[in-house]
Amino acid sequence: MNYIGSKHKLSSFIFDTVAETCGDNLSQKTFCDLFAGTGIVGRNFKTHVKQVFANDVEYYSFVLNRNYIGNHIAFEYDEFINELNNLKGEKGFIFQNYSEGGKAGRNYFTAENGQKIDAVRLKIEVWKKTSKISENQYFFLLASLLESADKVANTASVYGAYLKHIKASAAKSLVIKPAIFQATQTSHKVFQQDSNHLIKKIEGDILYLDPPYNARQYGANYHLLNTIAKYDTFVPKGKTGLRDYYKSDWCRTGEVLKSFEELIEKAQFPYIFLSYNNEGLMGQKEVQTVMERFGKYTLKTKKYQRFKADKTENRNHKASETFEYLHILEKS
Repeated sequence: MNYIGSKHKLSSFIFDTVAETCGDNLSQKTFCDLFAGTGIVGRNFKTHVKQVFANDVEYYSFVLNRNYIGNHIAFEYDEFINELNNLKGEKGFIFQNYSEGGKAGRNYFTAENGQKIDAVRLKIEVWKKTSKISENQYFFLLASLLESADKVANTASVYGAYLKHIKASAAKSLVIKPAIFQATQTSHKVFQQDSNHLIKKIEGDILYLDPPYNARQYGANYHLLNTIAKYDTFVPKGKTGLRDYYKSDWCRTGEVLKSFEELIEKAQFPYIFLSYNNEGLMGQKEVQTVMERFGKYTLKTKKYQRFKADKTENRNHKASETFEYLHILEKS
């Protein structure tokens, strides 16, 4: 999934730094990814640690993590995926409000793909209500739908706006591909809570923090994934069809440092790692000052190229050099 702040390209850097700090053998450690997003970091640690805690306040993130982290025992899925891919489209909520040809005129999806999303989402819910699928299979299929739908979305990258004309990738027919998770011997926990509230209720060995860096609210940027995941009834607002969304203090200049300090103070983890970059609302020295109050602080820096969608009609991608900071606290 094309995701703001994704740590996919930095996953090796993060894993190696954690192993260097906490020891190569992590097999008896509990690893907590408190701002999990799509779960990339937690997935990278899942087979190396005893247990992963994954949390994110957004429901679409909960769905993805409930599958990729929460699911740990393999099951058959081919029959379900095949049936979903052979469904006839339905003119439901997504078609009418977010698709080409729908009553709202929002071109997030082609008419065909919007109807297919509706048909698939409705079928998954029917299977759940009739107990044809388990809870584990339900989130597996929902995650499969979210990721497959995202691949044919008619956007530059996020759902803050749709493109005026249908781009080539969005014109392709939706195909549901399985969101395959890693099997493990031990179970894992997935939460959907405000991170500053959850931190007071959990404890473990390694705490990884990857909070929002700037004023962009994830609930607005990925509102349509929440809508597909929840498939609830509401009146979409404005040109982009926004739903009401959670507004994080981590995206507010006047609140972020307070939230960070409170979280570090309450955290019951001996090792804390914070991913942040040089474009964030908190400066490197501000983070250092807070962390040094609670123990031994060190800093790792990684230069990398990230890509941002241009705001022109053709959406060319431009490389942007960014410094990723991995702040480390050994809490005393």
